[in-house]
Amino acid sequence: MQSIFHSPTTAFGRRSLTLAHVANQAAAKERPPEKAVHKWNVFHAICAARPRLGLSERALTVLNALLSFHPETVLTGDGLVVFPSNKQLSLRAHGMASATLRRHLAMLVDVGLIVRRDSPNGKRYARKDRAGEIEVAFGFDLSPLVARADEFEALAEAVRAEERALKRVRERISICRRDIGKMISTGLEEGVPTRAAGQGPTDWVAINEMFRTLVLRLTRNATLAELEPLADELALLSSEVLNLLETHVKSQNMSGNESQTEQHIQNSKPNLPIDLEPGLRKGRAADPGLIAKDGRTPQRAYDQDTNDAPTPNGAEPVKAYPLGMVLEACPDIADYAKNGINSWRDLIATAGVTRAALGVSADAWREAQETMGATDAAVVIAAILQKGEAIASPGGYLRALSAKARAKAFSIGPVLMALLRGQIGKGRRNVAS
Repeated sequence: MQSIFHSPTTAFGRRSLTLAHVANQAAAKERPPEKAVHKWNVFHAICAARPRLGLSERALTVLNALLSFHPETVLTGDGLVVFPSNKQLSLRAHGMASATLRRHLAMLVDVGLIVRRDSPNGKRYARKDRAGEIEVAFGFDLSPLVARADEFEALAEAVRAEERALKRVRERISICRRDIGKMISTGLEEGVPTRAAGQGPTDWVAINEMFRTLVLRLTRNATLAELEPLADELALLSSEVLNLLETHVKSQNMSGNESQTEQHIQNSKPNLPIDLEPGLRKGRAADPGLIAKDGRTPQRAYDQDTNDAPTPNGAEPVKAYPLGMVLEACPDIADYAKNGINSWRDLIATAGVTRAALGVSADAWREAQETMGATDAAVVIAAILQKGEAIASPGGYLRALSAKARAKAFSIGPVLMALLRGQIGKGRRNVAS
């Protein structure tokens, strides 16, 4: 009488048996015997569905190594037990330590991707018959991969769909941030009113505060459920700001007469009528970021700064740090640039607008330019913007730095390097995630 081989159900040694293990083994038994799957297609689906399955990247490395020990590309039938030693498995898992290997094998068993088929002594091996065919094998059974192949593919597709949706919502947020930042800059420069018939925000500073509050909710690991309402709120704010600008444009009595157009251009940037730093003494200086009373443009005003005067041949002064590094350390200021930041003059002009959005007064801005130089003052504004809510009072903070600069106790270099390290660290974490 031929004996019936009993397939092992429990693990050797002190490893316990859980109901989840029993359920996984039962699901593997119920698969149709004729079902066949491509092992690498299943592996790729599991890789895509890794967040949903709760697997680590190292566990996937071990699974990849286990699959490589099965001689066939197609998984089907009953001969799906692989029996490599820990030494062989470690070599194919890129030299993984034994303790780490055992931990990730246990994870694969717990998740239900493989089943342990342990021998009486816990060793992994195969016994062959007289014809040289494998009669019984002890090791790791890959049959759950066949039984759950459709489930893994569905999970992978769900993850891919979520990633696509996440990418789309992040694109919406990026576009809204760019639009709102530049529209706020235009509103400040052009002196566009924000209230009509007693309705609307107090001023552009209030609008910018609403904008910053929304942006600060954007975190690196934000989920789709968190980003979608944020994108909707940003889109609504963008629509409202655009409506303010469009209403202002429609209210102007635009004439086709060339002289009237010229007059409009000359008077299109009045001094801001709002006090951006409450509590300062009256009689503060005019804003160097705007057109001066004597008719000089902001560019001419910057040219007369002794610390940042252009060289005799008209080239911009050489700085100890390149503009590209400043923009890499402080990328948020680009949202306030109308036509991008391609030179130090662009940065200075953009900082003149940004300081108003931050609530920094013309007095504090002029003092910073006089003590630090126009370029360093612009870099400090970019740094203050980048730090966000970490700086409670941008105007007071700028005055404190101006006082340090006057006492020769301040350098912009360490500030830039700290922000740059933060951006580099953020980029590495994004890649790792």
